[in-house]
Amino acid sequence: MQNLKTHYHPELKDLEHKSMFTRLATRSIATQGTNILLLYTERYEDYSLPGGGLDIGEDKIEGMMRELTEETGAKSIRNIQPFGIYEEYRPWYKSDYDVQHMISYCYTCDIDKELGNSNLESYEKKNGMKAVWIDIHEAIKHNKKTMATSEKKGMSIERETFLLELIVTNMKC
Repeated sequence: MQNLKTHYHPELKDLEHKSMFTRLATRSIATQGTNILLLYTERYEDYSLPGGGLDIGEDKIEGMMRELTEETGAKSIRNIQPFGIYEEYRPWYKSDYDVQHMISYCYTCDIDKELGNSNLESYEKKNGMKAVWIDIHEAIKHNKKTMATSEKKGMSIERETFLLELIVTNMKC
């Protein structure tokens, strides 16, 4: 799969002498015209692609389908194609490591427009996460405003906005 970008969080000046762990994750890209299925998170005031960490030994496609179903209630996931890899290095907030190296495997897919029930984790519910179909251009505009003005923004908004802009370019949304 093609590497789309390697991002270094601005707080990381170098990686030498840093303890690091790698987390493998997936991201799902489901579009219908210019609408895209995203997760809106109230806590961070942002839109993000459905996805999350792979379980140890889990197949990437199976993990992508699991995360998409859990977070959005997506039905009839089909036509799965690789889109690319987004790699990032970010500070880790626990004392066991200094840096998290996250590798996100992104896939396009088709799903039914009607969503079933999601099965969000407790922290996702607490953060006000919900699945929404939204015009991709509106989502990008919203995320850029959050990046420029919000104190609440999370570390993933740059990744998500980059990917959304790339989706518009590559898929001609």
